[in-house]
Amino acid sequence: MINPSKMKTSFFKDASAAYQYASQIYDSSTEFLRENFKKFINGKLKNRCRAYYPYVRIQVETLRNVDTRPSYGFVEQPGDYQTTLTRPKLFQRYLIEQFNQLLHHHRGPLEIGVSDIPIPIHFAFPDGMHVEADLSPATLIYWRDYFDLPDLSVMDDTIVNGSIYLNHHNIKPLALFSAPRIDYSLFRLKHYTATSCEHFQNFVLFTNYQFYIDEFIDYAKKLIKSDQKKYTAFIQPGDQILTNKSTAKKQSPIHELKHLPQMPSYHLKRKDNNGITLVNIGIGPSNAKTITDHIAVLRPHAWIMLGHCAGLRNSQQLGDYVLAHAYVRDDHVLDADLPLWVPVPALAEIQIALQKAVGEVTGFDGYELKKIMRTGTVATIDNRNWELRDQGELLQRFNQSRAIALDMESATLAANGFRFRVPYGTLLCVSDRPLHGEIKLPGMANAFYYKQVFQHLQIGIRTMELLAELRIESLHSRKLRSFSEVAFQ
Repeated sequence: MINPSKMKTSFFKDASAAYQYASQIYDSSTEFLRENFKKFINGKLKNRCRAYYPYVRIQVETLRNVDTRPSYGFVEQPGDYQTTLTRPKLFQRYLIEQFNQLLHHHRGPLEIGVSDIPIPIHFAFPDGMHVEADLSPATLIYWRDYFDLPDLSVMDDTIVNGSIYLNHHNIKPLALFSAPRIDYSLFRLKHYTATSCEHFQNFVLFTNYQFYIDEFIDYAKKLIKSDQKKYTAFIQPGDQILTNKSTAKKQSPIHELKHLPQMPSYHLKRKDNNGITLVNIGIGPSNAKTITDHIAVLRPHAWIMLGHCAGLRNSQQLGDYVLAHAYVRDDHVLDADLPLWVPVPALAEIQIALQKAVGEVTGFDGYELKKIMRTGTVATIDNRNWELRDQGELLQRFNQSRAIALDMESATLAANGFRFRVPYGTLLCVSDRPLHGEIKLPGMANAFYYKQVFQHLQIGIRTMELLAELRIESLHSRKLRSFSEVAFQ
């Protein structure tokens, strides 16, 4: 067994210095693996190679004088706390903030060292290289004799789900995700969205219609080509980069992808990463869960669903908005992770921003907003052809739940936001009313989409801009944190 040059455990009371040392450990470990992988390809590697993730640990002896008003940044009880770290350059701003919070509340020091969790060879290539592509089928049979491969047993969601078992001898988790779990999701993000993870912004919009994507592309391109300086670049699948005049140096030619990925993403970037990402998740709760399982490791500040729904009330009109303040979860994809008896509350900061944005974009205010927007319960179902089921049973359930709209993604996105401690919200647009004879037909649907989509998208964009103006500590609600919580946001 050969390992990288040993790096000693060190202690820090400066967040930036702690971050720099963790970066050194990570860079040394991954460079070691990449160099030995080259030897392996050329048949020159004779020994097994292993390198490890860096870790950060803090020992807390007392909670005296700790400010517990924020939702994160401190531990809940005395003890030893630790997490493994990966991709320090990608998470630089995030890690320094978390380190600073720990030092502010507990005065440190922070212990940085080499963990006992091996780095899988796949994850030593942060640019997303598929290492198997360089290996023949014969070589693939025995490459596990030389390198560690991804181990699912150390990348599950037991911390997030609150199902991790600890006794008084255990070191407690400092973050929601381990380094291998983060690496796994970063690779899956590139696969599903065809954009690199460093382009994802802190405010994420989800939609289930290409119409929204088309409008977003047109809007973003015009914005980037204008004289504004808030947004610095627009990124499309395939990492096609369009920069504005103030940031452009030498722009390479844009080559469009021949085929879009399963859930393409588009990024309107800001220097502080507080821009807007839009993801077309397609239709269904499975897609909604899949993409948020992975985006969550980037620790965004908010995600919001902009989609279409079936209006369930006779008083609703096509084109009306529905601001969800509660959810009926009939999607089933998260039942094993978040039991149905767990409430998914509305978050005041998100609700206020959404309502304000609707008013600004539409010109309606106060009581007049009720002409175009209803606030109520949204039911999310996993059966697209629910209209073909027994109407009596469905009507009773919708009536008892006070549901005013039905869709296939919103409750899933909200529930996963709750599970991952990511602020969430939903603003839907009524596109049909099946219970009242207005079903979605091609001609009617297309006319509706072209008329309503741009306004709906503008509301979503304005909402994210309003949220970006808030203090991050106030946006991350304590409603999302448990009584036994990790310190990292």
